Amino acid sequence: MSRLPALFISHGSPMTALEPGKVGERLAELAADLPRPRAIVLASAHWLTRSPQVGGAATPGTVHDFGGFPQALFDIRYPAPGDPVLSARVAALLQGAGLQPQVDPDRGLDHGVWVPLRLLYPAADIPVVPVSIQPGLGPAHQLRIGRALAPLRDEGVLVIGSGSITHNLHDWRSYDEARQAPYVQPFIDWIEQRMAAEDVDALLDYRRQAPYAERAQRIDAGIDMGFLAMDIYRFDGEPAPLAD
Repeated sequence: MSRLPALFISHGSPMTALEPGKVGERLAELAADLPRPRAIVLASAHWLTRSPQVGGAATPGTVHDFGGFPQALFDIRYPAPGDPVLSARVAALLQGAGLQPQVDPDRGLDHGVWVPLRLLYPAADIPVVPVSIQPGLGPAHQLRIGRALAPLRDEGVLVIGSGSITHNLHDWRSYDEARQAPYVQPFIDWIEQRMAAEDVDALLDYRRQAPYAERAQRIDAGIDMGFLAMDIYRFDGEPAPLAD
């Protein structure tokens, strides 16, 4: 089996599940272009823990971890199976990297998992193993997780980081689709330029070096997913696709 890429996907608002628009089109195209994975390991910016945790449920539930949205959103289920054997493999890889993981046998799929996967693989017939992140430990820690999980790509497993390059809900309420916050594009441009240059040191130091970093990312959770999908510029030297 050919090596699968690692993906960084901006999952957007939960409403993307009901109003997918161009995001849905792009993710459907992406799924069609990729070899079909035997399983998916996905780290979501909506599962934050002090130390790494791995979902180990055989039949993970659909978690609606939000409020104030239409009932139709709460009615959605993404009944993908889990894979406890793969969960154990993920935990072993993290343990081998000195990261002291734990397996949560009851963890379901939060909206950072099921919203993008419902657009990528709507049949929900590929096993999914969720992984938590630790934003308080910074980007270098998340890079360690990404590197630890890299061997899965040669085992038919698609590794995904689900978050957002920019995430500032306070400012988001002040703008609409026609008026992007002025700091967004300079921040994204800087990230893309540093990625193209394979400048890992600068990316890990983005809080200090990137323009408007404190406004573009109020906490590290969203962008940390990019460091998990670190084959963007390190695992094999080939750029990984960013879906947004």
